[in-house]
Amino acid sequence: VNSNDPAAMRQMGQFCSKEGDHRGAFEYWSKAAELGNAGAHHLLSIMYDRGEGVKKDEKKEVFHLEQAAIGGNPFARSNLAKIET
Repeated sequence: VNSNDPAAMRQMGQFCSKEGDHRGAFEYWSKAAELGNAGAHHLLSIMYDRGEGVKKDEKKEVFHLEQAAIGGNPFARSNLAKIET
């Protein structure tokens, strides 16, 4: 995490999320997404969709889904297709 490894940051966010620490998850996933981690973008989209730790925001949800899909995340591609139809 200290070396700005986006995969490690995504994992730390998942640990925080499992512990119910949505704020911590958001912080780690946001940093990982800034560093280009498609999985973190997908997880942020879920947070914005559900309003977990953040205010529900469809624009931010779609933004993160698009970024995740561009990054090759298959779950984001599927979720984005559902929204667009």
